[in-house]
Amino acid sequence: MKLSKKVAIVTGGGSGIGEATVRRLVAEGAKVVVADITDRGAALCGELSEAGHEALFCRVNVAQEADIRQLIEQTVSRFGRLDIVVANAGIGQAAVPVEQTELDSWQQMLDINLTGVFLTNKHAIAQMKQQRSGGAVVNVASIMGHVGMAGATAYNAAKGGVVNLTRSIGVACAQDGIRVNAVCPGFVDTAILDAASEEKKARIAAMHPIGRLGRSEEIASAILFLASDDASFMVGANLIVDGGYTAQ
Repeated sequence: MKLSKKVAIVTGGGSGIGEATVRRLVAEGAKVVVADITDRGAALCGELSEAGHEALFCRVNVAQEADIRQLIEQTVSRFGRLDIVVANAGIGQAAVPVEQTELDSWQQMLDINLTGVFLTNKHAIAQMKQQRSGGAVVNVASIMGHVGMAGATAYNAAKGGVVNLTRSIGVACAQDGIRVNAVCPGFVDTAILDAASEEKKARIAAMHPIGRLGRSEEIASAILFLASDDASFMVGANLIVDGGYTAQ
């Protein structure tokens, strides 16, 4: 029970890596707020509550600052404090040459995948500083924040932003006892890949030396590590969990 009595928020917590993270955190004793823009988060909270866990659903668009403010307020109102935040909400991108990338698509990607992380960090850290009891923030970046991929201009830019945002906020908040780190997954078998054919999935899997796609539960384990006291000396780090993709 690494997170006994801790209160955590997971954005994008209704599915994929977010859902796996929620399940892992409650299994370690945390009270969890599932922030999601869809009803999947509500269904997950219902299931967890029936199993005896403390879980709250908040409908949130992470690109809207008012939604993030309300998320923090509802969390503190329900549970009295905030100890852990996992900024996971994000969207994927179909491959598009840079010269064909529409400004609206570019802006949507940055609004959700980068600004959403910034806003979540901003308001969560303000609450943690007010409490004066430290905390842990885990941002979900990507290996695409470290390497480039043709056709993923906006996604690469957004995730690269998350990587350096994590470093900047991490060093700024370390003396307040607030640890800010990021996890950088390789390709994970989530709904983002649902539209891909089995042949394409096989090609993507083969790009990883381990020979397969990642599982959401494997990323959740890394997030748990960063959120727990096991990572007490990690600040501004970007933990790569990619089956060897970026080691090549």
